Amino acid sequence: MAYIINDDCVACGACEAECPVSAISEKDGKYVVNADECLDCGACAGACPVGAPNPAE
Repeated sequence: MAYIINDDCVACGACEAECPVSAISEKDGKYVVNADECLDCGACAGACPVGAPNPAE
């Protein structure tokens, strides 16, 4: 199950820098996770200052 980034995202880029497979990119001022590339490792969640990345339901 991939992670998603919710609307709490402040577009700081911390999650993108921590993703080991570069599955996160900026789009329209917010960051998004490519579900096909996400390893579900949680590195993005650990790096986010506002807790925006969460496991998809």
